Amino acid sequence: MSEAYIGEIRIFGGNFAPKDWALCDGQIINIASNSALYAILGNRYGGDGKTTFALPNLNGRAAIHQGTGVGLTPRIIGSTGGASSVTLLENEIPSHNHLANCNNLQPPNNDPTGAIWTDQQGKGSIPVYTPQVNKPMNLMTVNAVGGGQPHNNMQPYLGLNFIICLYGEWPPKS
Repeated sequence: MSEAYIGEIRIFGGNFAPKDWALCDGQIINIASNSALYAILGNRYGGDGKTTFALPNLNGRAAIHQGTGVGLTPRIIGSTGGASSVTLLENEIPSHNHLANCNNLQPPNNDPTGAIWTDQQGKGSIPVYTPQVNKPMNLMTVNAVGGGQPHNNMQPYLGLNFIICLYGEWPPKS
């Protein structure tokens, strides 16, 4: 690979890390074995900061730039966020309604499990709805819907390896 800066992260299509590189999988590194990389990363990705530090863990994560931007919340280098699945709350669902219509069908019997909204009298039943058939009865919600279960929240993805340079050039500050 071409010369790289210590701590530089690249995307790599192989299933291994090349010489002088390591996978960005959160592995713990001894500070004494790589003090130059520790000087750049510190222990912001893990480790005790005395004898060990951790490499960034990009398994199952999308990398985003640290800092702030117009309309964005601050992102601190080394911080994580997001969720692979979410359950929407009622106030996150677009406003909508479910209309209930009546019809002029004959109810099958007096059994409430077979009941339909109608203007026709069934066996021993009393019509309780208006004779205007196939019209909206009310603009209120008829019944709560949804199972309250989490759903997948991931963007489309392709599995690749992120690798970090362990030994290379010291990155000059601009």
